[in-house]
Amino acid sequence: MSPARRRLIYVLLFEGIGIVLAGGFLAAFSGETLGTTGMIAAVTSTIAMAWNYLFNTAFEAWEARRTRRGRPFSYRVAHAIGFEVTLSMLLVPVIAWWMDITLYQALVYEIGLITLFMAYTFVFNLGFDRVFGLPASAR
Repeated sequence: MSPARRRLIYVLLFEGIGIVLAGGFLAAFSGETLGTTGMIAAVTSTIAMAWNYLFNTAFEAWEARRTRRGRPFSYRVAHAIGFEVTLSMLLVPVIAWWMDITLYQALVYEIGLITLFMAYTFVFNLGFDRVFGLPASAR
């Protein structure tokens, strides 16, 4: 599978499941309706998909320069943390604006989402690599 096709499949699967998780989480903790939080999740997912593609392209370029092959635990942790931290910097202002809440309130929600998505990202990547195999950069 080409790197671009692999990334596209990855992003679509990851974000589709992520919309369901994020919408449900925000509805449960914010008191907003699932319709409202589902829309927020869809908008932030669109942002996340674009960022996911760019981040994974950069990560795989970094990974290809490493002498160590495969994806050890440390690479997976670095990937999950790096992606979530940079994505959060993009999403907190969007959440605050959309929900008409303070940046602090949006950050609190985002911390909850980060916690959820850190575990999800790790598990998803592990499963994705097992189903689709490692990319060329990790072999």
